Amino acid sequence: MSKNILVLTGSPRKGGNSDMLADAFIAGAQASGHHINKFRVAAKTIHGCRACDKCWSKGTACSFKDGFTELEPLLENADVIVFATPLYWFGFSSQIKATIDRFYAYGRPNCVRPLKIKESILLICGADKGTQIFNGAIETYKGIVDYKKWQDRGILAVSEVSDKGDIAQTDALKNAEILGRSI
Repeated sequence: MSKNILVLTGSPRKGGNSDMLADAFIAGAQASGHHINKFRVAAKTIHGCRACDKCWSKGTACSFKDGFTELEPLLENADVIVFATPLYWFGFSSQIKATIDRFYAYGRPNCVRPLKIKESILLICGADKGTQIFNGAIETYKGIVDYKKWQDRGILAVSEVSDKGDIAQTDALKNAEILGRSI
């Protein structure tokens, strides 16, 4: 069964390692017949939640208009969400984190259009050695998945990739494509 998959990329570096990881996943998912929307949050101006509690007061999830307004219909149509981000200071990039913070509107009692997302994936890469560098980001992701009651379909964490294109020297792109095909 074909699914609508929304891939949120959080790197300000277009064509960088996490972007390549996302593209490999997308290739696999498309080969399996899924519909993909890739949304580069870092290419948009998306501010974090302002805690104004005016969600849905203007007919959209957030009363403030910025790049998130463009994302809303894609988010609301998604069956699966994929977070593709570089590791910045042991967490998600600020660009993707600001976007995730705006999901707040979809958990409010006055939510007009609830999300239909049932599954999620985390694709993350960082420059340092070892997997422990991802612990903070992975725990944040797991918290989101648990809170939203999504099914975690996989976490692909790739260390020791810093320079643009380093990820091509690993098996991560192949693994991301395999993950995409498995959805």
